[in-house]
Parts: sequence; C-alpha cells; structure tokens
Amino acid sequence: MLSFPIEFVRAVIARGRADAEANGGFRNPHYGLHPGRDEQPGVWLVGDHGVYLCSNGKLPDGERPLVAYALECDPRINDDWFEVKLMTFGGDDGVEFIDAAQLEAMIAATPNARHLGISFQPDSMELFIIEWS
Repeated sequence: MLSFPIEFVRAVIARGRADAEANGGFRNPHYGLHPGRDEQPGVWLVGDHGVYLCSNGKLPDGERPLVAYALECDPRINDDWFEVKLMTFGGDDGVEFIDAAQLEAMIAATPNARHLGISFQPDSMELFIIEWS
C-alpha cells in the first residue's frame, strides 16, 4: 500500500486546474494514443523514479508539474524506494489517470480524511481514504 497526505492530493488537483485554466486545458496521459481521453481534472499516478501523484494541466514550455510522492516511495527520503515500487506499482514505469471528481467525493465523504491510500493487486488498484479521529 502507498499513502499520500490529503493536503498534497488537494494541492496537486488544484495545481492541475490552475495550469489548465492558464494554458488551455489538460494534458493527455496516453501519449497521444487516445486523443480526448482523460483530458479532464485529475491526477496521474506515476511510477518511475519512485511513485507519485502528478498534476495534469497543460504547462508552458520548460515548466514542471507539481508532484507529491507516496510517503513510502519517495527516493529523496527513502533508501528502499525501489523495493517499495516493485512491491506496489511494479517494475515497469507507467501512468494511471485518477479522476479529480472521484477523489474529491471520497475526501468530502470522510470528514477526518488524512491520507489517500492506494493498494495494488495483479490486475487492479484500490483507492481508499485513511482517517484519524
């Protein structure tokens, strides 16, 4: 399982919307293979050098998106990040789109939300909210 603090999830969604408003829409996570698909508010769950959420608004040339690393898989602070990536996201690099409306509804339904949790199965992933009272 990987976890992301809720305030970071909200920040990544907000940055994607702000970038989209300023720069003409949302980026396509499918490298142009599926034009129009998933070009909406959301986040990308990216597995490469660590696992992180990435804002998806279009960016001016040279600008970088906002990213929020999973607490368990941040190469800047966790020496075991590669093993964690292998056990969760897998060995291959990749991108999964997660709809902002879905995330925001999950967060709103959980008043004491503290983290977004993501668990991985061989052919699926599960999103859930971790709360503290």
